[in-house]
Amino acid sequence: MIGRRTLGVALAGITAFAALTTVAQAAEDWRKQVPVFRVGILGGENEADRLKDNACFKELLETRLGVPVELYPASDYAGVMQGLISKNLEYAGLGSAGYAGIHIQDPEAVEPLVTTEQVDGSLGYYSVLYVRADSPYKTLDDLKGKTLAFADPNSTSGYLVPAHELKAQGYDPKTFFSQTGFGGGHEQAVVAVLNKQYDAGVTWTSGVGEYAEGYSRGNLRKMVDKGGLDMKDIRVVWKSNLITNGPRVIRKDVPQELKDLVRGILVNMPIENRQCAEAIAGGEFNSFQPINHEFYKTIIDMRRELLKARRG
Repeated sequence: MIGRRTLGVALAGITAFAALTTVAQAAEDWRKQVPVFRVGILGGENEADRLKDNACFKELLETRLGVPVELYPASDYAGVMQGLISKNLEYAGLGSAGYAGIHIQDPEAVEPLVTTEQVDGSLGYYSVLYVRADSPYKTLDDLKGKTLAFADPNSTSGYLVPAHELKAQGYDPKTFFSQTGFGGGHEQAVVAVLNKQYDAGVTWTSGVGEYAEGYSRGNLRKMVDKGGLDMKDIRVVWKSNLITNGPRVIRKDVPQELKDLVRGILVNMPIENRQCAEAIAGGEFNSFQPINHEFYKTIIDMRRELLKARRG
């Protein structure tokens, strides 16, 4: 169950993390083991926008860590996942399903540092199924025999959760829709629906805030903010149950001093540099909250179930 956290938790931890930061900065040994800090960026929108959104984070990390930071915008989710497993990346922000996929493949690859607390205090978000506003589809039932665009096979809200929940509700994507496919990312899937390549699509959103703004945070908000979407052009016809917000992870095998330092940077970031924090988080939010592996047990079980079903 996703518990409610408050900004006070983050504020209370700032002093402790500041102390850890001082200790870590004084220790040079970890920099010999990690001379370059490589950050993976999930696919889902065009590369230029992803690099722009993360430029301030790169600068902040270089200042605080004292080592060069390199950004790696992968073309899809799998690229970042494999980069972490193969030790070609040190850090990334993941969706819950991506984290689950890494854990199932290699339990010793990464560990969660923090997750995102929404503006309403929750630690979760939603998958929504949308259609063009000028289409005749008003409800999920209207989409029987139509086409659906998932975002990415390793996306929590763009595939794993909607596929699981729709099936449980009697709308098995394999039989209910005439065709399903992957749009190549959340933004690309929305564009495909707007261009009438698919009748419907799924994406992620905080589900709180102003609808006209694309809610407070998520793919819809990001597209609205950069002029790529007018919410009047789509209609949401289905919403999932609350999904655990994805973690920001670091490789398990890096020195503990580095883990503590990066966690401290993230926890302090919304207070020290709100604009940059919202750029990497995809919109408005309260804070980055420390989190552990147990938070993702439900999603891990769901992904195991999907893998088992695929194997027959």
